[in-house]
Amino acid sequence: MYAIIKTGGKQYRVQENDELKIEKLEANVGDVVTFNEVLAVGGETLVVGTPFVEGCAVQAEVLEQGKNDKVIIYKYKAKKDYRRKNGHRQPYTLVKITGIGEEKAPKAAAPKAEAKAEAPKASLSMKKDELLAIAAEMGIEVSSKATKADILAAIEA
Repeated sequence: MYAIIKTGGKQYRVQENDELKIEKLEANVGDVVTFNEVLAVGGETLVVGTPFVEGCAVQAEVLEQGKNDKVIIYKYKAKKDYRRKNGHRQPYTLVKITGIGEEKAPKAAAPKAEAKAEAPKASLSMKKDELLAIAAEMGIEVSSKATKADILAAIEA
């Protein structure tokens, strides 16, 4: 079974256990990333998406974050004493395809989102009214004349 995925502005034909260098992803080594933009899935029959295949995803494990070999850019204009030499190393992420199939919803992500909604994080960068509202939600009584630092200390205690 193979799939054609889109990531980093490029398209790749992948199979399970393939290792490929793709444009840099914001992920740590060992993380599992999911590619939801699956353009086609092939096996016994070919399923082509419009533009993406519904309910299909490709899972991959991040093996390495690195930079490609240096590419030298040299500009030169004859008889004008103009020369410019530049180098560039493009960052990449090396991934190993671990699975092709149904899209798996993250089970732990939903409860975390609800927990964040229930208990907002208080900081000194917030407005005084917001800090007073958070204190009221938590059942802490704070005077409206108190400073932001005092309100924050009451919330954290």
